[in-house]
Amino acid sequence: MKLKKPNIYLFLELSNNFWWCLFGIIFYSSRIVAQDPVYSQFYNAHLQLNAALAGNTISPLIQLNYRNQWPALGNIYSTYSISYDQYISKLKSGIGIVLLTDNAGDGTLRTTGLTGFYSYRLKMNNDTYIKGGIEAGFVNLGLDLTKLQFGDAIDPAFGPISPGGTPFPSQETFQGATSKNYLNVGAGIVLYNPRYYIGLGLKNLNTPDISFLGNRNSGDNSSLSLPVRISLHGGTQILIRKGNKNTDPTFLSPNVMFLRQSGYNQLNVGAYLSVDKIQGGLWYRHSLFNGDAIITSFGVKKDFFKITYSFDLTMSQLSIRQGGSHEIGIVINFDHLYPKKQDYNDCFAIFR
Repeated sequence: MKLKKPNIYLFLELSNNFWWCLFGIIFYSSRIVAQDPVYSQFYNAHLQLNAALAGNTISPLIQLNYRNQWPALGNIYSTYSISYDQYISKLKSGIGIVLLTDNAGDGTLRTTGLTGFYSYRLKMNNDTYIKGGIEAGFVNLGLDLTKLQFGDAIDPAFGPISPGGTPFPSQETFQGATSKNYLNVGAGIVLYNPRYYIGLGLKNLNTPDISFLGNRNSGDNSSLSLPVRISLHGGTQILIRKGNKNTDPTFLSPNVMFLRQSGYNQLNVGAYLSVDKIQGGLWYRHSLFNGDAIITSFGVKKDFFKITYSFDLTMSQLSIRQGGSHEIGIVINFDHLYPKKQDYNDCFAIFR
């Protein structure tokens, strides 16, 4: 889910005649506000939620994620990521790394980042812990000029393509760079025990400059920066049936996640149910002003391998015509390869 109002890429796909005109207007405007990509399957991409969640397993944990948002509009948004993290008992620390690529406007704007994570755990009492985490990443933001078209290249009668099948030329020139590199840092904290967890995650704390044309000396730096993203999240885990050598535990995990970035809000409320090898979830996403989507998920687990599919049914006026949003999450957990079965004293089974 993009934490933003329907942006320029959506408008470009909805109207061929105004697509490029609107892009040009917004591209050269002084106010450009960007947001981070967010997975509906946040439990299968926990490093994207909170740096303090790094290291929830003793063994290596690998997560692969893919999201395609509004595919009927022509691959308008797609996000890919792969991550690794694990807990190191001797150091009371968790480590992790994420490689993420986000394409907007069918590759017009591409963001690729490599981020490292570190967390440290402190024991509060017999079964309650607190973890703090930090993250730092190197990010590249690229603009594909070949996919841009400007207003002077759109004929009132024929649109952007001439009757002969060739694009109309434009006299516009681009003076700025088409690629930017920047450092991005974040932090987080989570308090947990076997009954509940609650966490706070902060991303883009250094508000990096992401403008291709702007100048930080112009006075209005907020329009040139990636805003801080705040995430508040929590949940509980209700054990319905204990597992054994042949079956996994059955549990219900109600969760809530609230995200805010640059005035835009997202609230996810729902529950995740795991019955032996089968998992499923139902969520409702709200923007605080109107309902946004109903999210359903279904997954299967076999030994160290889990795969989950989820679908976002848009509740706004766009409805199902834009194709909803699709996600696939793959989790590879190597815990079962260890000689001794891990007995975690927490409520983080949803993240494993």
